[in-house]
Amino acid sequence: MVLEGSSEALCPPPSLELRPSCNKSQSSPPLSTSSQPHDGVFPEDKEPVKYGELIVLGHNGSLANGDKGRRRSRLALYKRPKANGVKPDVIHNVSTPLVSKALSNKSQHSISYTLSRSHSVIVEYTHDTNTDMFQIGRSTESMIDFVVTDTAGSGSSQGGGAGGEGGGGGQSAQSTISRYACRIMCERSAPYTARIYAAGFDSSKNIFLGERAAKWRTSDGLMDGLTTNGVLVMHPAGEFVSEPAPGVWREISVCGNVFALRETRSAQQRGKLVENESNTLQDGSLIDLCGATLLWRTPAGLRHTPTLKQLESLRQELNAARPQCPVGFNTLAFPSLAQREIVDKKQPWVYVNCGHVHGYHNWGYRKEKGPAGPGGTAPASTGERECPMCRRVGPYVPLWLGCEGGLYLDNGPPTHAFCPCGHVCSEKTVVGWSQIPLPHGTHAFHAACPFCGTWLTGEQGHIKLIFQGPVD
Repeated sequence: MVLEGSSEALCPPPSLELRPSCNKSQSSPPLSTSSQPHDGVFPEDKEPVKYGELIVLGHNGSLANGDKGRRRSRLALYKRPKANGVKPDVIHNVSTPLVSKALSNKSQHSISYTLSRSHSVIVEYTHDTNTDMFQIGRSTESMIDFVVTDTAGSGSSQGGGAGGEGGGGGQSAQSTISRYACRIMCERSAPYTARIYAAGFDSSKNIFLGERAAKWRTSDGLMDGLTTNGVLVMHPAGEFVSEPAPGVWREISVCGNVFALRETRSAQQRGKLVENESNTLQDGSLIDLCGATLLWRTPAGLRHTPTLKQLESLRQELNAARPQCPVGFNTLAFPSLAQREIVDKKQPWVYVNCGHVHGYHNWGYRKEKGPAGPGGTAPASTGERECPMCRRVGPYVPLWLGCEGGLYLDNGPPTHAFCPCGHVCSEKTVVGWSQIPLPHGTHAFHAACPFCGTWLTGEQGHIKLIFQGPVD
C-alpha cells in the first residue's frame, strides 16, 4: 500500500529495529577500483573466487573506443579481500525537512523513502560480513564498479564492424540509464549466490526515492520501491547452455522483490508481486537498465563457451578450408579478430535471405519498379541485391565472426549468421538468441543480435551459411 497522504503516515512510530527483511541481504558501496584481477584488487590471491561475469550486449568483445578501467564491455566479479556488504538494520520515520540532517552520517548506508512533503521513512543499513556488493550505473564516481552507458544500434542499425554499432564509451547526452542503476550482492561462501537489487548507493552512501517514485509499505511493515525507469530481469526458462529458452521479463525492486512489468517503463503503479520467483541470478540471466542490457554468466556456464584463443582457432580453420566466391572464384578469408569495422578485400559477404557466401562485388542491385529517376535516368536502386546463385533478393552484407565468447551458448563451429547484420557464430547460439525478446524503449521488445544490437529480421532471424569450397 502506498503511504502518501494516508493517516498512518501522519503518526508513525519514530524508529523500529528491523528483523531480517527486504527479502535478501543488501549491499554496500564497492571498492573504488575495478574488479579486474589485473587492476590490483587481488594482489595476493593467485586464484580468487569468481562470482560471475557481466557482459554488455551490443559490443562485440570491447567498446568501440576500447575498454578502459571501469568502463568496459565485460566485467568479472571476484571475491573481495574484505566484505563490503550491508543489510537493513533500523527504520526511522521522520519529518521530510529533517531528512538531510538524519542522513548527515556519511559512514552509514541508508535508503530514504519520501512519502509526502511532511513525512519520510529512512532505512539504515549495517555492515554485513557475509556478502560483497558491486554497483552498476552510468556515473563515473568511484563507488560504481561497472560504468555502463547507452548501447546504440537497435532497429536502425544495419550490421556494422566486428564491434558492431554498439556505441562507444562516451556518455549519451540524453541517457536513460540511471547514474546508480543497480547493485549485485554476492555471498562470500559457497555456492556464492548472486542477487540483484534496483538502485545503488551514491557518494554519500544513500539511496533516495523521491515523492514521485513508486513506493509502498510491505506486508511486514517495512518499505520497498521501484526506480524511475526500472531494472528488468529475465531468467532463462531452462539451462542456458543446454536448453536455451526465454523466460519472462520481470521488474526488481529496491529490496530485491520480483514484480510483473508496469504498463509502461516509468509508470507510478507497480506490477503484481510474483512470489514464486526471486532476484537470484543464474547463468544466462539478462539485466536491462533501460538503455543497456547485461548478460550474467556463471563460471560453470562460461566453461561451455569459447575463449578468445579458441575463437581464433575457429577463424583459422574456416580460412584453412579456403572458401571461394562461386562467381569470381577468388579465395575468401575472415579478417583478424582484432580488425574492426574496416572491411578486408578478401572478406566473405552473404546474401542474408538465402545464405550463399560470396566475395564482394558491386553489381546485382535490385532496381525499383516504377518511374525513372531524375532527368530520365534509370530507376533508383533499393540497396538490395539479387543472389546470382538462386536469384533471391535481399540484403548483402559482410560477415564478421562473433568475438565475444561469453555470448556463445556452446563451442560449436561458426556455421550460421544473424540477419541482417552478418555476425557469425554457432547454430545453437543463433537459435537461442533469436528467441529472446530484448526490451526497447518504454514497452517494446525485439529479438536482436547480441554482438551488435541490430534487430533481427526474416522468418528466423538467422541463416545457415552456404560456402563453396576450392575448385581444385
